[in-house]
Amino acid sequence: MPNLRGVFVTGTDTGVGKTVVSAALMHRYRGEAPLRYWKPIQTGIEDGDDTSTIRWLGACAEEEIFDRGERLPLPLSPHLSARAAGRSIAVADLARLPSSQEGKHGWVVEGAGGILVPISDTAMMSDLMRQLGLSVIVAARSTLGTINHTLLTIEALRRRGIELAGAVLVGEPDPDNRAAIERFGSVAVLGEMPWFASLDPAALGAWARGCLDAAGLLRRFFRD
Repeated sequence: MPNLRGVFVTGTDTGVGKTVVSAALMHRYRGEAPLRYWKPIQTGIEDGDDTSTIRWLGACAEEEIFDRGERLPLPLSPHLSARAAGRSIAVADLARLPSSQEGKHGWVVEGAGGILVPISDTAMMSDLMRQLGLSVIVAARSTLGTINHTLLTIEALRRRGIELAGAVLVGEPDPDNRAAIERFGSVAVLGEMPWFASLDPAALGAWARGCLDAAGLLRRFFRD
């Protein structure tokens, strides 16, 4: 079992903002601990990849990027994209990859889709989370429907014994939705990320340093 420090960023669905939240975490915490970003599984690699986005949007130095893992061509669920490529994803093999990195640093690991996305015919994203042993941040939309989707994700994590580090809501702030998620999910909402008129490293970094996890609740996951 890997002995990693850091967090695993998942989402209530695909396209909810996991990559932007991951980039924001790099801005927020690189001043407190050496960080590494990692995307273990990337599908649709022919149309772009989240690691390249993080390099730019997170203003990452090359040593902050760990670019190894499954890189699959079709923009499908990981198990389907792997099957189409004539491959099979082994969770245990993926989970061993970070052991090649020397030194002490915190990890920001970004999943593909949500926690119950199949990785193979026998494993889901939640199995990779458990193998890595990282606490999870849930990225969720702020809009109508988010209460149900977020609470279902939280419940599924806890039923599998996976620690929840918090949630980040993405979109127009909705104080009622935030309050319901915090109350019924017994979880801290670490930030409400707005839609940026111009999403670039400077704008995201300013927001992250000023508004993301203002109480420093994640600090214990990145530092000894």
